[in-house]
Amino acid sequence: MATILLVDNDPLQAIQRKSLLERRFNDVRRVADAAEALCLVEQPEFVANLGLVISGDHMQGIGGPAFVAELHTRLPKLPVLVLGVSSDAADDYPGGWVRFLAHPFASDEMLKVAGLLMTQQELKPA
Repeated sequence: MATILLVDNDPLQAIQRKSLLERRFNDVRRVADAAEALCLVEQPEFVANLGLVISGDHMQGIGGPAFVAELHTRLPKLPVLVLGVSSDAADDYPGGWVRFLAHPFASDEMLKVAGLLMTQQELKPA
């Protein structure tokens, strides 16, 4: 199964989300910020198995929309799930390859959306 990259600068929230994701997905890697994530996606051996990026809308340093746009420039077929506070922010993330999920959302909903995005990725031709 493909790797999920979780980009989350809140340690407590990241531990909780990573633990939840690992109930369904075997390989979840967490980084603390967008810069670290962008460094990882420059490594061919990491990207070879990368199936989904999950990121917050509000991040320190590179903001959510800028990070997602840069990620899309580097890996245009990679799906991204953005977790945000307000559904109004969804307009900042256009494109069929990115999905926005506004709080509050159930843990099962996040797992379901992540699974759907990863399945779509696996079904797309290379």
